Amino acid sequence: MRGILVALVPALAGAALCLVLGVPAGALIGSTLAVTAVALAKLGPRVPQTLRDTAFATIGVTLGSGVTPHLLSDLARFPLSLAALTVTIVIVMTVSGYILRRGFGIDRPTAILATSPGAMSYALSLSVSGGSARPDTQTVMTLQSLRLLLITIVLPPLIAEIDATTGMPHPAVAAMPVLTLLPSILLIALAFGVGILFGRIRVPAAFLLAGVVTSGIAHGVGLVEGRPSAILTFIGFSLAGAVIGERFGRLDRQTLRHLLLAGLISAGIAVGLSGVVSIGVAEVLGLPFGQVWVSFAPGGVEGMGAMALALGYDPVYVATHHIFRLLLLIAVLPVMLRRA
Repeated sequence: MRGILVALVPALAGAALCLVLGVPAGALIGSTLAVTAVALAKLGPRVPQTLRDTAFATIGVTLGSGVTPHLLSDLARFPLSLAALTVTIVIVMTVSGYILRRGFGIDRPTAILATSPGAMSYALSLSVSGGSARPDTQTVMTLQSLRLLLITIVLPPLIAEIDATTGMPHPAVAAMPVLTLLPSILLIALAFGVGILFGRIRVPAAFLLAGVVTSGIAHGVGLVEGRPSAILTFIGFSLAGAVIGERFGRLDRQTLRHLLLAGLISAGIAVGLSGVVSIGVAEVLGLPFGQVWVSFAPGGVEGMGAMALALGYDPVYVATHHIFRLLLLIAVLPVMLRRA
């Protein structure tokens, strides 16, 4: 019980403080920073699996709330963007992997998993059961966690500043109606149940995808309209940040120091290259640069989805790209490991 309180109290306090201060994606950033601090102080924060799953189901429901009965017609502009995302993934993994191997002596299987963008839990699962490839799980964990932490903290204020400088308006989704508490709870509860089913059949990011699917169907057929209650969304973002902070705090300090430079360089390459490609995609498709960058940035689908919602971007566009990337990596990473 103590570990849970050590995680939840700082998470909610940090989230609330950042919201009051007007920090972009404040709930996510504030909770991440607060729980990372207490974790590194060895205070033992712990987020129970049920709360973690509930948080990601809530974020999934919020992502799915951007679906409309006219979704298919809205998707007509996405193929070019998804193709550009695929090219970005290849470039990021190739360049980052080469630097990790040549500059830091990391073996090829470990470099493949450490540089796979936006599939941390899947990459870690593969590292544990890597077979003859024998990737280093601790190194994969360290580099993936560093990338996730840096993106979560740095990207929202950077994008907000760029948007403010360019005067680029956010899409109208920021003014989406909000559901009352009861239908919000019912929708999240249904998503949680679907998440349990998805977990049993080994669907990756089961509760997040369950929330997207459940909410997407409900909104797509016109049963409901609007995002979940603001208090539930706040709690979901805060818990997601607590999960990220707790995970980062588990790392061994000696390993962390050794791989810090490698993590900074690989994360910088991933964020920088995705940003460069996003400029071109945003220009061609007439979309906000920040929205495209959040969609292309190599964060996890849960965290980046929460970030997009907090920044007021189109959740359908962002979720489509991150889920597409996740499914693509699920298909190709085992093949890459076998050939490493």
